[in-house]
Amino acid sequence: MEDVDSRAFEKPLQLALAGNPNSGKTTLFNALTGLRQRIGNYPGVTVTTTTGSMFFDQKSAYITDLPGTYSLAASSLDEKVVHDYINGNLPHVSKPDVLVCVIDATHLSKNLFLASQLAEHHIPMVIALSFWDSASKHTHFELGLLTQRLGVPIVPINAAKGEGIAELKSAILDAHANSKTMTRILWDAKIQEVMDAFKKEVEQKGERLSDAEVQRYLFDSYVPSLHRVKIDPVELKKIVDFHRAKIRQGGFHPHTAEAVLHSHHLNPLLIGVVSSGKTRTRRAESIDKILTHRFWGFAAFVLFMYLIFQSVYSWSSPFMDGIDFVKGFLQGQASEALASFPQLQSLVTDGIIEGVGAFLIFLPQILILFFFISLLEETGYMARAAFLMDRLFSWSGLNGKSFVPLLSSFACAVPGILSTRTIEDQKSRIITIMIAPLMSCSARLPVYVLLIGALIEPRYGSFVAGLTLFAIHLLGVIVALPVALILRFFLKSKQSKPFLIEMPEYQIPNIRNVSSRMWNEAKEFIVRAGTIIFAITILVWAALYYPRPADLEEKVKQEMHASYIEEGGNGGEFFQALEDEESDISAALGQKIDSAYINQSYLSRFGKAVQPVFDLAGFDWRITVGILASFPAREVIVSTLGVIFSLGGEVDEGSHSLREAINHSVWTQGSKMGQPLFTIPVAFSIMVFFALCQQCGSTLAVIRSEISTKWAVWSFVYMTLLAWVGSVATYQFLNLFF
Repeated sequence: MEDVDSRAFEKPLQLALAGNPNSGKTTLFNALTGLRQRIGNYPGVTVTTTTGSMFFDQKSAYITDLPGTYSLAASSLDEKVVHDYINGNLPHVSKPDVLVCVIDATHLSKNLFLASQLAEHHIPMVIALSFWDSASKHTHFELGLLTQRLGVPIVPINAAKGEGIAELKSAILDAHANSKTMTRILWDAKIQEVMDAFKKEVEQKGERLSDAEVQRYLFDSYVPSLHRVKIDPVELKKIVDFHRAKIRQGGFHPHTAEAVLHSHHLNPLLIGVVSSGKTRTRRAESIDKILTHRFWGFAAFVLFMYLIFQSVYSWSSPFMDGIDFVKGFLQGQASEALASFPQLQSLVTDGIIEGVGAFLIFLPQILILFFFISLLEETGYMARAAFLMDRLFSWSGLNGKSFVPLLSSFACAVPGILSTRTIEDQKSRIITIMIAPLMSCSARLPVYVLLIGALIEPRYGSFVAGLTLFAIHLLGVIVALPVALILRFFLKSKQSKPFLIEMPEYQIPNIRNVSSRMWNEAKEFIVRAGTIIFAITILVWAALYYPRPADLEEKVKQEMHASYIEEGGNGGEFFQALEDEESDISAALGQKIDSAYINQSYLSRFGKAVQPVFDLAGFDWRITVGILASFPAREVIVSTLGVIFSLGGEVDEGSHSLREAINHSVWTQGSKMGQPLFTIPVAFSIMVFFALCQQCGSTLAVIRSEISTKWAVWSFVYMTLLAWVGSVATYQFLNLFF
């Protein structure tokens, strides 16, 4: 206990965990920090980071898990952050005291390239050799010799089993105490001369650069410190181009010189360290022949996706029902407690509780989806799937890196958009973000289920109903690829870059990593998406609730009383029944009053005003109001239709009463008066509209934060127009046959 108290007064070490993608960083991070983790963003950037606390015997530390990168000469948003973090270029973020470089022992030579680049920053370093159990079975390592040559501690680990963690902690303290930095590259004399001349010229202009920053200016297209230098950017570019020309005169290309020279530096250091050994098993090669095959690989992918989404829909139902039950229970309790304050009662039940439930109810689907995504990543299959999808995406200007964001968007576009940070090319990233909302997310499912269950399944059977559900999900994918091609043309994006990806070894999933991923994604969804949905739901509630004419309730009561007498009822019995809050008449009156308030609300008035725009799609004002109410969150239309049809707001897509109302509703105005409102063409028109429209406030907010307000506006505009055109075309076409 004394040790814990004493170390609390010392300044914690700042550690950074760096390494290639799929090198085992996350497993090691979880092993070092346990549950002492937090998710956040660096100041000024949108890349999500994970920071955790860890303890030694007499000292504490904070460790940051940096995004995986193959090189510091990077261009993606994630990879830029790695360079800026290590250089201390991020606001309010200090340079790390020790770098822990995680290296896949099965790919030692290739992984050491990043370590060699990190060495240029003069920061104490420790190398953690991951996948040691797999590598040591096939290859013999002389770690003592490699440690001597590199000058830093090298610790083999098996983080999943906790092996080597104690030794790694001791090595971190040793590297920090003795300032053990890795052996640096000895640059070619001509290259060194150019770097020295460039550094001197920049210093004469009033700006000091580190050796590592000099290398980034001369060898990269990305210049991380461009925004803080005192030199005019145009003048700086001239200086950079001049010295890059000098590098070419020396027989090197600026963009390949660094990789070539680091390779020449590392190769001699590995002589005698690694004996010949075959690290890739025949079994893995046999599996890859199937999973990366043009036909069988794609067939396996389709099967996996079907099983995943079938599980997402079926497994999540009990949990979603449970959340819905709790929401209904809380609404009932709040309604009873606030019965004397109608306005506050409606705000709490229909606004606050409904707003919270609007995003929490989809949390089970997101958790289940990320459970499977994490499993696919942990096993190594995700890289194979991205390789397969590269062939499908290439014609539209994208590559396999767009696959994971689009896959994630089938559960929710928010995490899908966030995962585009690994895409290097900014234009490809923008295109991926702009088509991600076209994937049919889980929030659209209630609309599909309601209309298919009410109109299609009763007439054509469950097979056609299931086929319809599949087709409407596929629609977004079919539309997304040509949209990507059009965006590529307007952005003047070049043909997608060659997609290079390392096929990681097949691994048994680490349940701790899977659980951590699910927790982090759920937390980020609640914080990012939940707050936006909650706020917008309150605004929609206000638009549906106000104004509240004082005489409206009495007017509805008198109309219902007159109707009751016309049907042969007794007036006295009518008013007597109203005194019993549990009576059918009392319930019916309450529903009619709610419907009347909705009919004259601000949102309803707006819906009736714009209804002619949607008339071509077969929508009357009630459907239009439901669609307008669902722009902040798609699933709101179900409860809105429940209120409009005098069924109350506590209905769902499976409600028999709502399906009956849909089947028996008729047009109440215009030339179609008396005709059925919901027909097969109308049902498909609505589903197409929801499949293509941007009806998600949280998605727009994330697009704004990830790229810009302009692109968020464009996303809303183009998807809304696309949805309107698609629904009109669908309705007009199907009307020829139904």
